[in-house]
Amino acid sequence: MIAVRPGPPLAGTVTVDGSKNAALPLLAAVAALGRPVRLTNVPANTDVQIMLALLQQAGWHVAQPVGEPTAAVILPTESRRTHAELPQAAHIRASYYLVPALLARHGEARLPWPGGCRIGARGMDLHFTVYEAFGDRTAVDESGYRVEAVTPRTGTVSLVLPFRSRGATVAAVLRAVTTSRPLRLGSPNLSPEILCVLDALETVGWETRTSEHLLTLTPPSSALIDGIAWEVPGDKIEAGTLACAIAATRGTARIEGVHGRDVNPLIAALRRLGIPAGADAGILSVRARDARPTSRGLRAIASLSPGGLDADFEPPLMALALSLPGTHLFADAINPGRHSNLLPQLARLGADFEELSPTECRLTGPQQLTGTGVEATDIRTGSALMVAGLTAQGVTTVGGLDQLRRGHADLPGKLRALGADICEVTP
Repeated sequence: MIAVRPGPPLAGTVTVDGSKNAALPLLAAVAALGRPVRLTNVPANTDVQIMLALLQQAGWHVAQPVGEPTAAVILPTESRRTHAELPQAAHIRASYYLVPALLARHGEARLPWPGGCRIGARGMDLHFTVYEAFGDRTAVDESGYRVEAVTPRTGTVSLVLPFRSRGATVAAVLRAVTTSRPLRLGSPNLSPEILCVLDALETVGWETRTSEHLLTLTPPSSALIDGIAWEVPGDKIEAGTLACAIAATRGTARIEGVHGRDVNPLIAALRRLGIPAGADAGILSVRARDARPTSRGLRAIASLSPGGLDADFEPPLMALALSLPGTHLFADAINPGRHSNLLPQLARLGADFEELSPTECRLTGPQQLTGTGVEATDIRTGSALMVAGLTAQGVTTVGGLDQLRRGHADLPGKLRALGADICEVTP
């Protein structure tokens, strides 16, 4: 577990790892491409390591260049089994990103139902709709699901998503890649994680066009080039969590390795709370020492719309808002079980809030928290509890370190580098 105590304002400079949420679909895109790709800035969190292991089990070779711990070269092998049995896929939700590559390589994908954080029902029916639009057959049972490629079709695939699903958007994009068919996708998810996949595909000749309402893909007009190299972008959520920790301690620090476009919604939220923050040239700066807290409150509403607040920013912002004046509203209907994970743990620290619905709550700050034992029941709950622990009186111990490491290789170490009084302890 992690022990956290309040201390001096955080200060200094720290660099974020590569993004888990971007690395996972990029790895699936590499597999779908069927060509050797060198991928850099690969994070060492547990979910990404499981995805790399799944690729190896399913017939891809993964090599780490000597002296480059965050790089991987991935290429298909000549072995082609009838299908890959991948029981480890049950441990991460992003295992469903591998379906297009498995269809291209084995003609079918048989996978267990995906796992990951328990933050509410997030079904796969929309994924199956995508595959059926490409002519694939789907079947489900209690243990998992099967997608089977049938006689190849030609022509443009057109469909409209009923909501901006990140998983269904990745499924459609990667199935277009493996079938070499044009795609017209209405109501796509255009989060930074999707855009980095589209940017990567453009480097190998795919023509991509996006607007708020439509994503189109056109296959390359010539053979793919050799020497393909992609890079995982910096982790915007890790950057946002660190920024909230800096702000909670009234510190001043710099977070390197993150695109400004990715953290603009987080910056807007910090500024509404009276905390000077900005991003330039890959650096997120937080100057909470010069903060002028207001009492107008924060509305942190998770959104799938382009430019909206990523749901994963909401938990650390809630932990920060507890220490700031105003009445603050938080809502996350995207992950309907997240509040039921987070709020009871914050309540153990003494947080007082009004639950307006299972996915919406309101709180008034500032509040004084008191350290005690809490549990990281999912990745983002764990990171938010560490932010809260930096302002709580006494010692806060955060259990469930395995959950935290699913998304961050060493978030406590990055906080420690900024001066946080935080360490790993044996229960």
